[in-house]
Amino acid sequence: MIDPADALAAANRPIRAGGAARRRVLVLGGGGVLGSQVVEQLLARSEFAHVGVWTVLPMQPAMRRLEAVHETAWLSFAPDTAVIVFDRERHANGRDEPFGLPQPEDLAVLAGRLHGLGVAVLVVVVPHAPGFLPEALKTGLASLDEGAVSALGFGHLVFMRSAQAAVDAGAREPWPVRLAGWLIGQLHWMVPQRDQPVRSRTVACVAARLAAALPMASPGTRVLPPEVLWTAAQGPVADDVVDAWLAGRTVEVPVPPQRW
Repeated sequence: MIDPADALAAANRPIRAGGAARRRVLVLGGGGVLGSQVVEQLLARSEFAHVGVWTVLPMQPAMRRLEAVHETAWLSFAPDTAVIVFDRERHANGRDEPFGLPQPEDLAVLAGRLHGLGVAVLVVVVPHAPGFLPEALKTGLASLDEGAVSALGFGHLVFMRSAQAAVDAGAREPWPVRLAGWLIGQLHWMVPQRDQPVRSRTVACVAARLAAALPMASPGTRVLPPEVLWTAAQGPVADDVVDAWLAGRTVEVPVPPQRW
């Protein structure tokens, strides 16, 4: 995992000369818990000379290499890589209001615009715990038109799907059933470690590594298995797990001690 202090230090280091440092990545959905951590992890990587974040209100980033990019400026920003993050909306102190919030039903349209801009690498990220899913995704991923996005012809396309099945938030059960569910929910610590959702920081680390490493992998459309994401969360270096998966090598899944 990357400490926030390391991300800040990396963002202010001089940019190294070389082809890898000239890449430009645009993040759609840079607000919220997951989105902000994806931006942080991208800034911590040396592969990207510029990290742009889609904004809908004026914003002046304080970190070098981070740029606020209004949708009217996507063309001039000229990204070669993009990350679309579906995250739930946050309301604390209005911090996330300047950031554009992608909607699941707009995925095909957004992907089409990005492809038209010359984006060759696209990573689509959704939260990996049901409680953090946007309302439009709580009944599953049927609203994400993955086929239409794949048909656009991105050189590299990865979908990071939810690692746990979501429940329908609109279902209204009798109060005894809801009470029982709440009581069981308080015992989440009794769930075996390997069955618990990974932390948003791990999801962000994996998304950033995918964005950085995909140009070196064989082209095509991929769906990241939940098992690979879980394995990446078990070790100190998630990059090795991602690289092995991209290379088609077997990813060894460690067997953790059962913690009940």
